[in-house]
Amino acid sequence: MELYFSPLACSLATRISLYEAGADARFIEVDTKSKRLRDGSDFYPINPLGQVPVLRTNDGWLLRENTAILPYVSDAFPAAALAPPPGTAERAKLQEWLGFISTELHKGVFVPLLDPHAPADVLSYTHKRVALRLDLLEQHLHGREFLLERFSVADAYLVTVLNWARYSGVELSQWPSVQQYFERIARRASVAKAMAEEYVLYSEEQDRRNAAAT
Repeated sequence: MELYFSPLACSLATRISLYEAGADARFIEVDTKSKRLRDGSDFYPINPLGQVPVLRTNDGWLLRENTAILPYVSDAFPAAALAPPPGTAERAKLQEWLGFISTELHKGVFVPLLDPHAPADVLSYTHKRVALRLDLLEQHLHGREFLLERFSVADAYLVTVLNWARYSGVELSQWPSVQQYFERIARRASVAKAMAEEYVLYSEEQDRRNAAAT
């Protein structure tokens, strides 16, 4: 498998899941600003939207959305038990959480808050949406270790998205169960390893962009 990723982007969730599964994967870095790979080649033929993640499977076909990639990885490595079995109520709950994280948090909250070009009225409107969504998450996570009964690809996605709070003016301490969840999951071996590696790559990426701008 090959994962096209950008440091600390939502593709981090797939890296975490692949580490959890002990998968043999190749990681290909994408500069989502220039839409090019580290070797200078054009990323648009891989994804016409210029976005990560993209997973190239062992059969050579491409998956381009978290809500498709994460269940695929879990099913490709069933021994890792990163998702409940297909056709069960718990699997439906997993899909529900992946949808919530993708639409309500990732796209609905953090994308506009992290956009340096977002107008003030958009930012104000988005900040008003934060509480309802994190209130729901706070209620669910109170007294729980994971989103489901055990660590799943949904937790890999959620910890990735919650990691953006510090950069977007969202103070997780207002939701203590959410903050404790984030801190606990961030210490998990696969998560800590993936985050540490991508923090380094992110810093290097910023240095390259700054050098190119001078």
